[in-house]
Amino acid sequence: MSALTNGTTAPDFELPDQEGKLIRLGDYRGKSAVVVYFYPKDDTTGCTIEACRFRDDEAKFRAAGAAVLGISDDSIESHAKFAAKYNLPFRLLSDKSGRVRKLYGVKKTFGVIPGRMTFVIDREGVVRRVFSSQTNFAGHIEEALAGLAG
Repeated sequence: MSALTNGTTAPDFELPDQEGKLIRLGDYRGKSAVVVYFYPKDDTTGCTIEACRFRDDEAKFRAAGAAVLGISDDSIESHAKFAAKYNLPFRLLSDKSGRVRKLYGVKKTFGVIPGRMTFVIDREGVVRRVFSSQTNFAGHIEEALAGLAG
């Protein structure tokens, strides 16, 4: 499946967060926008830079009425350590099977490294911005904020 595009409805999903609590995308519908970002692996250089940038701009996301959800195939335990180590104020979801990654069309780089993509989803569940870059970590935050602004 190819990645979702602007104007498509974001598929609903349910995944456990770093505390083991099940988080469902549909629970945000009608309440807030959601920035869903897929990343390769907890506590690696690029993923740490990206997560810390989302953390540092968390007030901007909150002001824009958006929740941030990070998704990788790392375990709940790995997410809990990563979130605690860097004081991440948002939820990290464990997609162990890669089911949600496939549902959103996030492909692997070189067929091996899980892809890095960000989706801005409005309050009605419609994708408004998609950004894909394996190496432009800051670009994910900039594109997400731009997508929320208009």
